[in-house]
Amino acid sequence: MAQVHEFKVVMTCEGCSGAVNRVLGRKQEVTKTEIDMEAQKVTVESTLSAEELLAILKKTGRECSYIGIKQ
Repeated sequence: MAQVHEFKVVMTCEGCSGAVNRVLGRKQEVTKTEIDMEAQKVTVESTLSAEELLAILKKTGRECSYIGIKQ
């Protein structure tokens, strides 16, 4: 079952958010991604675990951390 996870990701430009979209978009298990540049938050709906998603986000080279499951 897919869960919605929130991550804090330091993004300074459209290139940063584009990189986040690209790495998450490659995964079949990711069904939805929302990026809030102003709040520096990425919301991901996926069947992957928070740890797996965080590892994927770290591949962008951006500083990131797990916030929690969005209610």
